[in-house]
Amino acid sequence: MAAIKRWFHRIVLSRLWLSYVVMTLAFFGFGLGTLNLFFLLRANGALLLDHGWDGLMDGGAMQLAELLVSGFVAMAAYVVFKACEYRLVHWLADPRDSH
Repeated sequence: MAAIKRWFHRIVLSRLWLSYVVMTLAFFGFGLGTLNLFFLLRANGALLLDHGWDGLMDGGAMQLAELLVSGFVAMAAYVVFKACEYRLVHWLADPRDSH
């Protein structure tokens, strides 16, 4: 994990233009990952509660796992977005930062 952090700092955060591009991509990734996520989770929960074991066997468990993975990926995109945002805001607001 530390190697990913060092790579991200060295490659992405050290270049303002790349930070902006990655931030924009992460914004879209978060948006796509969370689009209707709440409604899909609610519908999956209703399926599992209404049909129990049959709902699990008919794909409800797989769908729930996919929705959870989608949530984790969306959260990772949000963290990347916030890291890039932090870098760009501090560059813009801090007169001592010469990059």
